[in-house]
Amino acid sequence: MRRVVITGIGTVNALAADVPGTFEAMRKGDCGIGPLAFRDADRLTIRIGAEVRDWTPEQRFAAGNLPLYDRVTQYALVAGAEAVAMSGLPADLGPRGGVILGTAAGGIQTWEDSYRAVFAEGRNRVSPLVVPRLMHNAPASHLSIRHGLTGPVLAVSSACASANHAMGLALQQIRTGGADVMLTGGAEAMLCFGGVKAWEGLRVLAPDACRPFSLGRKGMVIGDGAGVLVLEAEEHARARGARVLAEVAGIGMTADAGDIVAPSAEGAARAMRAALADAGMGLDEVGYINAHGTGTLANDRAETAAIRAIFADPPPVSSTKAMHGHAIGATGALEAIACVLALTEGILPPTVGFQTPDPDCALDVVPNQARAATVRAALSNAFAFGGLNAVLAFRQG
Repeated sequence: MRRVVITGIGTVNALAADVPGTFEAMRKGDCGIGPLAFRDADRLTIRIGAEVRDWTPEQRFAAGNLPLYDRVTQYALVAGAEAVAMSGLPADLGPRGGVILGTAAGGIQTWEDSYRAVFAEGRNRVSPLVVPRLMHNAPASHLSIRHGLTGPVLAVSSACASANHAMGLALQQIRTGGADVMLTGGAEAMLCFGGVKAWEGLRVLAPDACRPFSLGRKGMVIGDGAGVLVLEAEEHARARGARVLAEVAGIGMTADAGDIVAPSAEGAARAMRAALADAGMGLDEVGYINAHGTGTLANDRAETAAIRAIFADPPPVSSTKAMHGHAIGATGALEAIACVLALTEGILPPTVGFQTPDPDCALDVVPNQARAATVRAALSNAFAFGGLNAVLAFRQG
């Protein structure tokens, strides 16, 4: 099977609207979580989130295209443009290029606006573009249109594991010859009244801050944004002189087949072992784990148990969700980009907001300050409601 490498990355998130800004924010341990500013936020019980601030779509897109673009698509297009520009991809990939993008909710703002129009405002019609705006495959389809990619294009929706599943499928497409280049990752724009209200019902949201692995943590904080990575067959990248950022070395995907919301340490551990086996990676190679690390009591305990079931002496483990929020279907892509930071620049992003060690989460969580380290390989965990687990293994390029 062909070796698969990363040649470009792009992002929009609560820390910054590009990769350089995001890397700098992670180095500094910035936090993008703050008061929610969208319509009717004052009616919510939970009023914090990791919003993309100062977003002006009119300055980023042609007026004629905006009626087609929910915010989830806008974020994906901006992140995708940055990733493609970094990679220096040729414009004529056609059927040798594709897109697999994760999202949990698709165009949820479009759903909400349309329901408001019909039920609250009494309108009898909505825009004929509502369905093209809200469909889960809209971000992937618009990326394919923008960059002329006519190979495999699809959306993946598996809750919080969506982006990792998407990247794993893109890896497999290239390995087996289905494409030479894939744009992949995830996009999410769940921060609207209905999106947060739905999560409130689960009682897993923190009212004040996200504090993964810390004693006294109160839950997760939702974030918005997108992360897009250019995955490429190594020989294709080398032949055109592209800079290789890192290797996507393995993917592990498992299902708990148990509870619909409660995490399983055993299922998570099986996914990590599968990723290591797929990558042919030894435990001693792994110098960093980007944790799922949601900040809920159950997840952080289960994830710690899973890591300790595999590593007798675990490497540093951090959760960047405390900075960029839990971006649901996009979060794995943001965390893959954090792994690229560790592999290319030797910087371990911190777990910010950490206060007091939890005996049930006995890990080196890189508390509050980034750390310099030599990292040859890294794992990135994603564990979703539905008992769906997806773990990626990365190596230095």
